[in-house]
Amino acid sequence: MKILPADIAFNAPGARHQGRARLPETGQREGVRGIDDDAALFEAIARNLETTGFSVNAGALPIALCQALWRHRRGMDDDEFELAGVGRARNHQVLEAIRRDQICWISGASPAGRQWLEWTEALKRYLNRRLFLGLFSFESHFAHYRPGAFYRRHYDAFHGEANRVLSLVVYLNEGWRADDGGELLIYGDETDRTGQCVVPDWGTIVAFLSEDFPHEVRPTRRDRYSIAGWYRLNSSTAERVDPPR
Repeated sequence: MKILPADIAFNAPGARHQGRARLPETGQREGVRGIDDDAALFEAIARNLETTGFSVNAGALPIALCQALWRHRRGMDDDEFELAGVGRARNHQVLEAIRRDQICWISGASPAGRQWLEWTEALKRYLNRRLFLGLFSFESHFAHYRPGAFYRRHYDAFHGEANRVLSLVVYLNEGWRADDGGELLIYGDETDRTGQCVVPDWGTIVAFLSEDFPHEVRPTRRDRYSIAGWYRLNSSTAERVDPPR
């Protein structure tokens, strides 16, 4: 599935998203949510993926989950993060000319991590039923971009490798301004040089087919926090376990 930049699906916040992610102000009323709220969001993501391969939902992450992740991130020590690299296993390298973010993998050991993994598991079940994607496992990490950090244009997966199928990003940045930089720039295909900007604002969810969309993170001018994750297929063989456990 391919799209042109002008066709990128963007679901702006509205009546359907009332009670979802807002700025984490002290004493904020969380509102009432239920299964139907997630079902509406999951269906919007599924519909976008089916038609364009890409979905942006502004401020759509459930408010309780967004606040839990934000509080957990705020309480993390700097030494829990490590410089991110490119490649996997023996091919893994730290190349600061390509990316300069720092990451911390989410294991589910914390209450916020477990809540996040439960939500992404529910999304996986919905997408598998709705789109027959065969998603098998999920991996994700917190990402911290310090001022000046970036991630050059890249793919999350390469055609034919059958590993990462669907990329998922959520943003945990309150009050992001136009001059803060750090936008996610998604390109429709390899020839696209214009792309489409996604502001890394509070609670925004981005999902896209990992093999189809080159993308980059522009240099940020303030600390930028997000979670990046990937749904993978089960491509294990007799000689190799993939995804690794």
